[in-house]
Amino acid sequence: MSHANDITEFFISLIDTHRSIDVAEAEFKRIVADDDDLQQQYKDWCDENGFSIRNGFSDFAEDYLEKCDSIWDSLNDYDDNE
Repeated sequence: MSHANDITEFFISLIDTHRSIDVAEAEFKRIVADDDDLQQQYKDWCDENGFSIRNGFSDFAEDYLEKCDSIWDSLNDYDDNE
């Protein structure tokens, strides 16, 4: 598994655990501050995915939660049509 997948899975686990972008981002920043390797992975991930280092996590989290909501909306629309 590549580092990009590892860090993306890490993002998702934080978001799923906290279910709040603000809380997940605060936890992410706390963890990253103490981990030079993770800082470098995050910088590389931001470069590869076109995110800024300042907002990369929160932008990813917003996109991720929107996709989750969209999936639920689609399932609810399906249920409503039955």
